[in-house]
Amino acid sequence: MGLFLNLIAQTIVWFGFMGAIIFVAAGTTDYAGGWLYLGMMATLSVVFGTIMARVDPGLLRERLKPPVQKDQPLADKLLLVTILLLMLGGMGFMAADAARWHWSAMPSSVQWAGCGLLLAALLFIYWIMRTNSFAAPVVKIQKDRGQAVITTGPYAIVRHPMYLGALFYIAGTSLVLGSWWGLAAIPLLALLLGMRIGIEEQALRTGLEGYDEYAHHVRRRLIPFIW
Repeated sequence: MGLFLNLIAQTIVWFGFMGAIIFVAAGTTDYAGGWLYLGMMATLSVVFGTIMARVDPGLLRERLKPPVQKDQPLADKLLLVTILLLMLGGMGFMAADAARWHWSAMPSSVQWAGCGLLLAALLFIYWIMRTNSFAAPVVKIQKDRGQAVITTGPYAIVRHPMYLGALFYIAGTSLVLGSWWGLAAIPLLALLLGMRIGIEEQALRTGLEGYDEYAHHVRRRLIPFIW
């Protein structure tokens, strides 16, 4: 029950903060894309979180921890904060683009397609977490939980599928919020995630037995057949 209450409390605080960014940037609360995005994200977060509390409470506890932790490399702390600021700032920019500046003229059909893309991205991320019980939000070796190399599911395709899911998540977010210009955040995010992959690979190769062998068999880091 304590874990579930923590999930609900963090959901309210996080999406309340996110909503403030979106609607202040939009300059109005009469913004259907903003309400659609927040409603969809809050609902799915509670649904998936409730399922995880039952099937993998250890992972949910890890994912509810703060984004800056003691055992995390300094480089990852700095980079993760940068990524979070980019994502939050990007959402504010998307909202301002769609509702305040009106730079983007997006058909409602495309926004609904964005809902489908966002749902697909979140389902993909959920699949990753069901496959990998050690999918913590920070770079660290979870020795206390007996972390091992995961080679099945999406990890048989690329070594860092969570980051691939994040790129589709940002694309879906941009479409739901009604901003064509928001799609420009994708290559910038990909660059930052590529830098983070380097930090994570170093930690995994030095601290996780069997990772070198896994990396030899699964060559692609982020994008299937490319890199």
